[in-house]
Amino acid sequence: MTAPSEKGAEVGRRIGVGLMYGLWKPRVLGAWKVPVTGPVIFAVNHSHAIDGPMVIGVAPRPSHFLVKKEAFVGPLAPFMTRVGQIKVDRDTTDRTAITRALGVLENGGVLGIFPEGTRGEGEFAALRAGLAYFAVRGGAPIVPVAVLGSSDRPGRLIKALPALRSRVDVVFGDPFEAGDGSGRRTRKALDEATERIQKQLTAHLENARRLTGR
Repeated sequence: MTAPSEKGAEVGRRIGVGLMYGLWKPRVLGAWKVPVTGPVIFAVNHSHAIDGPMVIGVAPRPSHFLVKKEAFVGPLAPFMTRVGQIKVDRDTTDRTAITRALGVLENGGVLGIFPEGTRGEGEFAALRAGLAYFAVRGGAPIVPVAVLGSSDRPGRLIKALPALRSRVDVVFGDPFEAGDGSGRRTRKALDEATERIQKQLTAHLENARRLTGR
């Protein structure tokens, strides 16, 4: 199983730039912290339906997100595949998605993950172990990404989206290693890595809120 197309992801990034800046007012902070080359994992909080497309559009590198299979519907399905996004079945151990995601990292690409699994308050309160597995197995640093929008303000046409032309802040944090350096992938090691990740992501979110006043 080959990794998703890097060229496709770059096309997706360019489309995302146009859409995100056309519909909202993104303010991007800390993009310079993203490593210029090599495998990287974006760990993104998830409170809006636009979080993934927003990060894809404003990130300094093309990225491949793990996206729930329910989003691959109708004509959107082949388009999302063409722009390098990875369909994942959250109800099972989706080995195809895992292989493709690891392929992204092996090729030195950027993998995007919503570690909370589903859209919610975006507080990094309940992390799944998948993020730790990819970080340790793929040897990739994690860059925390906080997307802070305006979902609590009036003027929204769709409940899950910020109001059109409202400001959406995307704050990239400092890269960090999830593992302890041993390369161990035991359940205990991954649990410890998940705990480290949660602390780092929560701290980044708090710092992003201070920076943006959100």
